[in-house]
Amino acid sequence: MKKSASLIALACVLAMATIGCSKKAADSVTIKVGENWGSSHPMGRAIQEVFKAEVESKTNGAVKVDVYSDGTLGNEGDLWNGVRNGTIEMAVVGTPFNQEWPVSMISDWPFLYKDLEHAKKVWTGEIADDLNKQFHEKFPSVYMLAWGPNSARTFTSNKKLTSVADFVGQKFRMPSNPIHVGIAENLGASAQVIPLGDLFSALESGVVDGQDNGMVTVISQSFDQVQKYIYETNHIIATLEIIISADCFDKLTKEQQKIVSDAAKDTTLKAWTEYIKSVDSDRESLKAKGLTITPCTPEDQALIQNKIKPLTDKLLNEQSWAKALTEKIKAY
Repeated sequence: MKKSASLIALACVLAMATIGCSKKAADSVTIKVGENWGSSHPMGRAIQEVFKAEVESKTNGAVKVDVYSDGTLGNEGDLWNGVRNGTIEMAVVGTPFNQEWPVSMISDWPFLYKDLEHAKKVWTGEIADDLNKQFHEKFPSVYMLAWGPNSARTFTSNKKLTSVADFVGQKFRMPSNPIHVGIAENLGASAQVIPLGDLFSALESGVVDGQDNGMVTVISQSFDQVQKYIYETNHIIATLEIIISADCFDKLTKEQQKIVSDAAKDTTLKAWTEYIKSVDSDRESLKAKGLTITPCTPEDQALIQNKIKPLTDKLLNEQSWAKALTEKIKAY
């Protein structure tokens, strides 16, 4: 079950006590990595099995990595602020900075890719490298190291959800992102912004009927315990970004910086590969737990795209970067 808010708050306070790359010995540092997903999510698992293992091995233990999973150091906003302020060395986040850096809304752009392999190619290639540079120019106190998979997002609900018509009148938790909120509203539902760490209790208590996340997150966050229906819309293939405090990164030697950077890229490459392989097994696992899973037909997908056209038209008109970048990704 979910950790109590008081325990999480205590962990956050304790975490803030250490600033920058934590000194453990005269010739060693420790990097704290905060993430919200844990070992049941490919990114959470890859941080442990790839990033931690590579960095500690290739630096001969001079750089130690401590991973704090399942929101131990706080929600995405807490992690972003911690890394930005230098009180947390590294984190895996979605895009809690999307209001300050609107270009990051590309991570949640609807119906952008041909398939998951296309998304993997985009976010492990030159487009990601270019956006990493833009990110650091916008936020000099943080580096973006790599883009991994969040999931192909689906809708879940306690109420019947097997067609586009079923969205009308339902209440969905959506991330603090105008794209997600707009999608729910364009489909005839209402949207409520709730942090991921509070979502289980909101679903359990009926504050909202449902939410949108990938099936991997439904499993990792135990939402299958409080939801009955999954509509496999795959409306967004979302990403998770590995970010590191510039205060920490800049104190590393050039060799250590390369090891950390390469390990982050290896982590996301592994996570994309494992996530793509996991989708079918996740679906079968959730079916076995009694959830009703409805695939979104091409006709339904076209209907959803038509219904959310006011949102996508608005985004394209308001965001000067959007047309060129979305076209570049679709052609990549």
